[in-house]
Amino acid sequence: MTPGWTEDRVGALKKLWLEGQSASQIAKALGGGVTRNAVIGKVHRLGLSGRAAPSQPARATVRPSRPRPTPQATQAPSAPRRIEAAQPRPAAPVVPAPMPDLPGTATVMTLGAHMCKWPIGDPSSTEFSFCGRRASEGVYCVEHARVAYQPQVKKGGKDGAAELARSLRRYI
Repeated sequence: MTPGWTEDRVGALKKLWLEGQSASQIAKALGGGVTRNAVIGKVHRLGLSGRAAPSQPARATVRPSRPRPTPQATQAPSAPRRIEAAQPRPAAPVVPAPMPDLPGTATVMTLGAHMCKWPIGDPSSTEFSFCGRRASEGVYCVEHARVAYQPQVKKGGKDGAAELARSLRRYI
């Protein structure tokens, strides 16, 4: 059902529009089945453009980030565990020592396309951040890429032909 656009309603629409009222506010003021979309359509058909003070949604103010606490001293390493010599294993690839999770320099709002996206801290805490250094390998910096992308380690040290023969025997 379309509202009847009488001269009084059109005049009120023009007045409220030029005062800076939103289409929803104008529809409420006019009443009688006038919807927000009906107001918008009529405004376009009338060619109304300029407004004294356009209605704008309230914007959230950006708060500067709080200073981050300095990292506290880490715990001393625990006592070494007993190593049992069951069977000699092939030499494991050298794994870099994990980087300490120092406070990052980037937040979700400041994280750019070429910044390291390694998460630091608990995502539910206010101190959560990202590394923020220059990403060089995918989405991580060099140090975090070493931790994230580990080379595949072969199991048991068997060569590929022997492993293939063993797996084929299951099906023969």
